[in-house]
Amino acid sequence: MDEVWKREEVESPCTKLCIIHPESGFCMGCYRTGDEISMWSNMTPAERRAKMLILPARRKSVKGKRRQRN
Repeated sequence: MDEVWKREEVESPCTKLCIIHPESGFCMGCYRTGDEISMWSNMTPAERRAKMLILPARRKSVKGKRRQRN
């Protein structure tokens, strides 16, 4: 990879499954709230890293609640 394009940025956890669960308020793909999603590009790398640490614990809030396709 070319050094010019190397970035120290924390990548987005987006999985392109953008559905906000009505009960928990978390995205069913990345487990962020709508506000967290919209503010992601304005967060510092430290804020993003901190957010990434808490996202896995939110998985329980939407687990098993995704609609099944027929």
